[in-house]
Amino acid sequence: MSLRARFEMLVRTVPPEQVADRGAEVEPRSVGLDRKVIDAIWRATVAAYRTGLHPAIALCVRRRGQVVLDRSLGHVVGNAPADPPDARKVVASPRTLFNMFSASKMVTAMLVHLCDQRGLLHLDDAVAHYLPAFAQHGKGGITLRHVLTHRAGIPHIPPQFADVGLLERPGEILSLLASQKPLWRPGRRLAYHALTGGFVLGAIVEKVMAKPLRQVMRDELLGPLGFDAFNFGIPPDRLREVAINAFTGPPVLPPLSQVLKRALSLDFTEAVRVSNDPRFLTSVVPAGNIVTTANEASRFMQLLLNGGELDGVRVFETRTIQRAIAEQTYLELDLTLGAPIRYSMGFILGAHIASPYGLRTSRAFGHLGFTNVFVYADPARDLAVGLMTSGKPALSPGLARTFLIMQTIAAKIPRDGRGPLRR
Repeated sequence: MSLRARFEMLVRTVPPEQVADRGAEVEPRSVGLDRKVIDAIWRATVAAYRTGLHPAIALCVRRRGQVVLDRSLGHVVGNAPADPPDARKVVASPRTLFNMFSASKMVTAMLVHLCDQRGLLHLDDAVAHYLPAFAQHGKGGITLRHVLTHRAGIPHIPPQFADVGLLERPGEILSLLASQKPLWRPGRRLAYHALTGGFVLGAIVEKVMAKPLRQVMRDELLGPLGFDAFNFGIPPDRLREVAINAFTGPPVLPPLSQVLKRALSLDFTEAVRVSNDPRFLTSVVPAGNIVTTANEASRFMQLLLNGGELDGVRVFETRTIQRAIAEQTYLELDLTLGAPIRYSMGFILGAHIASPYGLRTSRAFGHLGFTNVFVYADPARDLAVGLMTSGKPALSPGLARTFLIMQTIAAKIPRDGRGPLRR
């Protein structure tokens, strides 16, 4: 037994070639890359799998709009640390569905921006203009912009949200949020809103669009662009296609455990358990449960990277995307996460050094998901990336290998972007 295995919950890894699969990929040279670049990115992905932190990993990388890497590793089910050695195992594939978790926030944000583009709302409108009950306890001054930039002052998740059954009662969710007292005046402080803001924004989109959020997604994205599963939640008959999440890594101890519970409203291990609950996976959680493949996640980012048009279909105006990804916080300290984060109105932005997307990625925009999901685009490199993982460690030395995937992508792919967002 390795030293790490004595202290961490780890997956029983197998030779990668036994659990690897790939989708269609173009010749790297057709998009200005050497085959060695793709091989280096894949080696970094294999190294992340070998840490034992992830039962399954899927990675899709688009360069200049073409898929140069679409591969998977590991098991969808049957190889979590708590599973018995003889458990039935299913090997992952590029078609495996994963939950994007908080990376769903940027999709909900873009629906808000789409409504603004059409004149159905304005970003500086008060939330209470659309949801009058929300004005309780002095929240009448909170605007959509405040919610999009995590400045609404309602980051704390009501304790009732610990009951996953609440997701089946959306009206009650809105009532709980309306009755909440803000922690400070709107706009005054920056604090990541893990779930609360998403329900508010989702309800407003439904109101101005006069249709359920899932239908908005089908009408505006899935139908016109031919997406398959890129939506909030999944139909019950497709649950078996979703990778099972597993708690991995060392025990979560104070003070990290308190920080995570403040952000999630649940103990970390309980949050992992809830993430596999069919009620969570089949509900609508605007800030946290788009279910999709790594390929479709990167395809959505390609839509944004292209300035709002994909395969001849225009969804967003380029200026809408430019406004959505413009920095709003300038590395201000996030009081929920305890770190300076660059936010736009819906996205986590990259940086020259302290970036989740690798070094020298100050033009990159996207979002992270619980806990090692990375979905982003980098106009400087003409890149759209979807990295999905089913291992859910809070902290582990092995996580350096996961971050090394993004660093390898950033280091190996030249900054020769030429798309509409490059400047």
